[in-house]
Amino acid sequence: MSSELVFQFQKGFEIRSYQVDPDGKLSLTALSNLFQEIAWRHADSADFGRNLQEQNLSWILARMEITCKNLPSWGDSILVYTAGRGVDKLFAFREFLVTNPEGDPLARGMSSWVLMNVQRKRILRPENALPPELFDPNEKPEWNPKKIIPRGKLVKSEKLKVRYSDLDLNNHVNNTSYVRWVENILRESGCHTLPFLINYLAECVLGDELDIQLYKHAGHFIVEGKVEGKQVFLAEAK
Repeated sequence: MSSELVFQFQKGFEIRSYQVDPDGKLSLTALSNLFQEIAWRHADSADFGRNLQEQNLSWILARMEITCKNLPSWGDSILVYTAGRGVDKLFAFREFLVTNPEGDPLARGMSSWVLMNVQRKRILRPENALPPELFDPNEKPEWNPKKIIPRGKLVKSEKLKVRYSDLDLNNHVNNTSYVRWVENILRESGCHTLPFLINYLAECVLGDELDIQLYKHAGHFIVEGKVEGKQVFLAEAK
């Protein structure tokens, strides 16, 4: 992961009062929201974003990894950058960078996405929608989010139900809602949240009841979410 890599799109933000946690720092959920926002703005600016809905296509986040040096505080100005980082089989990679106005790195993220026909529930090759000058199919990212293996000692279990406010434009649970669930159980259990990794394994819809379990293994915290015994996400904080 090189700080000299070129980023293709950027936008400035000011950290709002509703984006910080009780420590006054940008929350993990709010950071994920910023990544989602700039990803869509970049995609829309190059015609591979919301316009794909006319073809019943949508980008589905598969994995996200976030590292952090110093989260911004309420009132801070930040710059958020993003860029395509190549394609590997069915996955397209997107990197994120957050800096202060002076250019000092605050947080980074790497994500992998799949292109899905939401009507047919069929995954398509990302080259079908991505401009090659932004997502070079011959490029491979310097780092990519890994597969999480559930393990460790059970620390806590809880249940929750998917509510209306959890949903996105496709009537599925928004990827940042999963992050909020994980952040809640981690912080309420006295666990840290960063660095952070999440695997999205299956969709959740309105009314689903989730069993969420927190495990501890070798200093890592793993959160598993299941619906009727089926894994829908795994997350890890180190």
